[in-house]
Amino acid sequence: MRDQSLWSPIERSCLSLFQRTTNTRTTLLQIHAFMLRHSIETNVNLYTKLVTACASLACCTSYARKLFDERPDRDDTFLCNSMIKSHLGMHQFSDCFKLYRDLKRETCFVPESFTFVTLAKCCSLKMATWEGLGIHSEIMKTGFCSNLYVSTGLIDMYAKVRRMECARKLFDEMSERSEVTWTALICGYVRCGDIIEARKLFDKITVRKDVAAYNVMIDGYVKLEDMASARKYFEEMSERNVISWTTMIDGYCNGGDIVAARSLFNSMPEKNLYSWNVMIGGYCKNKQPQEALKLFHEMQSSTKLEPDNVTILSILPAIADLGTLDLAGWVYRYVRRKKIDRETKVCTALVDMYAKCGEIGKARKVFYEMPEKEIASWNALINGCAVNGCANEALTVFSEMQSEGLKPNDITMMGVLSACNHGGLVEEGKRWFSNMEKLGLTPKIQHYGCLVDLLGKAGKIEEAEKLIESMPYEANDIIMSSFLSACGHSKDVKRAERILKHAVTKEPMNDGNYIILRNMYAAEERWGDADEVKRVMRRNKVSKEVGCSVIEINSRVFEFIAGDTMHPQQDKVNSILGQLRIHMRGLDSDLT
Repeated sequence: MRDQSLWSPIERSCLSLFQRTTNTRTTLLQIHAFMLRHSIETNVNLYTKLVTACASLACCTSYARKLFDERPDRDDTFLCNSMIKSHLGMHQFSDCFKLYRDLKRETCFVPESFTFVTLAKCCSLKMATWEGLGIHSEIMKTGFCSNLYVSTGLIDMYAKVRRMECARKLFDEMSERSEVTWTALICGYVRCGDIIEARKLFDKITVRKDVAAYNVMIDGYVKLEDMASARKYFEEMSERNVISWTTMIDGYCNGGDIVAARSLFNSMPEKNLYSWNVMIGGYCKNKQPQEALKLFHEMQSSTKLEPDNVTILSILPAIADLGTLDLAGWVYRYVRRKKIDRETKVCTALVDMYAKCGEIGKARKVFYEMPEKEIASWNALINGCAVNGCANEALTVFSEMQSEGLKPNDITMMGVLSACNHGGLVEEGKRWFSNMEKLGLTPKIQHYGCLVDLLGKAGKIEEAEKLIESMPYEANDIIMSSFLSACGHSKDVKRAERILKHAVTKEPMNDGNYIILRNMYAAEERWGDADEVKRVMRRNKVSKEVGCSVIEINSRVFEFIAGDTMHPQQDKVNSILGQLRIHMRGLDSDLT
């Protein structure tokens, strides 16, 4: 390659064009025309820059390869490596291998260390074990085994395709190892679930333990839900990056320790969008939708970060749980503006959100505007129609799905049975339950529970109890509570007494079960028995769940709890309630 100090002014001008312009199809074609007009396409450095720049654009990949193939002396190592790397960058793994083989067979191309590092990375990304073994063989033939970067690339490849015996053998044979070498092998053991071997290797590191090595160990223990060990490594770190903090936060969120997660989140010296997404998603996972929305608002007001598809997917369940329609509308408009609505998962989550907010019309609109639908999308609309009382529409959507050639899954059938349940379609529900095996599905306990509830609400208590006794699962607390409720509707006190004994063993702290029986006694004026239920509740330390209501004002959610004396605006609330009482008393006196 010619030294740049010997370049002509025209060549320097061309280099300046590459440095100053933004890569677009038009600008690159103009630069190519400039090179041809001034006959400087023979400059390998400039030609390689053109090929690489074209390959970086999806619309110009084929043009980049055309430029490369038309080059008469295309055995230049720098040019060939750049083309192979360009294919890798576009995830065109097969083209990487084919180009390498063609160059070896048809030209005088001589591979170097960079060539093999790129090919090894290609094998790891494609999970191509046999190609990897072939590349390793080529490396041995060409004498690059002793090269630190090449050997490290091979270890990383073997680790990613889970051939740890090959990775370890290569590692043990190395005379020199870098921080990256150690981390690649440790990462392989962690990926294979062998945390003990990973820890042994980590303790033997002879070079400085870098952030990446610590992050791998933390991630390994987080995946094993061993947060104590993960925290130990976290505390040992002399310096931490965003990945270190976020991995720990994610671990605490998955383990249900949302307080520890938030404490770490607040202590982070630097947060990126991924950190915010993990914490927002953590609140949703731990059924704290209000906190998720608060944090989302905080992110918007205190940072310049823009929500991405992961943020949207994290926040939509919280909006659905709280029914915050103002915020739902804002998210929908944002998704449309940023063109995220083209992603199937985002659209499916929007359908689910609108349905749970009671806006089944909007859910339907989003669904039918989706460019592509997956089984989860259909399930979301079927279930949405069901919970909104549109039983017949849910069954119609189910028929549409089948006519599209999609096979229903367990979640689909839960939606169908739920629709029959909400619509009181007993015979239809029984028919679809019986047809599950014909559809290649085995009814799970949730499907039995749904059918029990359907039969119970229809007053078919005997049939529901026979189904419970015949099902291949032991009745869980949800089924027992549902059946107990059905006994309450049918005023079958004796059966309810018998069922309560079983229900209490399943879920002794469920206040609803006791209250159903107490109310049945009260309806029959059996006050002594009703009082006895109260005494049993006190003896078992079962308290009635506190009532709670939520309202949304200006996209902000406010929660009110019965008997709460700690509300920040308690005085104003009491004042308004007092005025309402006076107003209502005045209405009563007017009516009398």
